[in-house]
Amino acid sequence: MALKARVARGVRRPVIPAELAHRVPPGQVIASRWPVLHQGNVPPFDPATWDFRMWGLVDAATSWSWAQWQSLPTVTVDADLHCVTRWSSLGHTWTGVSGRVLCDLTQVRPSARFVVLHGEGGYSANLAIEHFLDWQVVLATYHDGEPLTPEHGAPLRAVIPDRYAWKSVKWLRGVEFLADDRPGLWESFGYSSSADPWREERFEPE
Repeated sequence: MALKARVARGVRRPVIPAELAHRVPPGQVIASRWPVLHQGNVPPFDPATWDFRMWGLVDAATSWSWAQWQSLPTVTVDADLHCVTRWSSLGHTWTGVSGRVLCDLTQVRPSARFVVLHGEGGYSANLAIEHFLDWQVVLATYHDGEPLTPEHGAPLRAVIPDRYAWKSVKWLRGVEFLADDRPGLWESFGYSSSADPWREERFEPE
């Protein structure tokens, strides 16, 4: 008996509505919910012991307690998230402290060309300083008008909209300013340092 050849069927990718296409980078699909992805477990938060530091190539290295952080001026921005695993989550509103404001407060030196964002548990991600200074970058404590939830990075997470979302470090505890680039956690495993989703910079070229 002759065997019938099995016809391979291609996987049909979800259609992106035309009115949203300009917000979705190449190779991405729109997530129907906001996925939870992170390295390690959700860390506990104790407002009595929590602090946030900025150090390195700055003239005024600074540390804030949680109470002091509440007194800093805030901004609200609308910004999407694009995960390297190929989903994009649209329609987020973030409230927190602008990266630019923090750089002004700590008097970042002209020799600083890169930053490393430090999170809980040894997590880190690197950025060129111009990406940290983008007007949309915010160190957020609120999402859509409500306090961030622990699984999404509370009490504080970075939001770096024009980079893949692993750069938007959850449970952020500090920013270090450097003259030379230094890879963060995923970058040390070959992920892209620049991580531009519009250029599909997922991994460093071999």
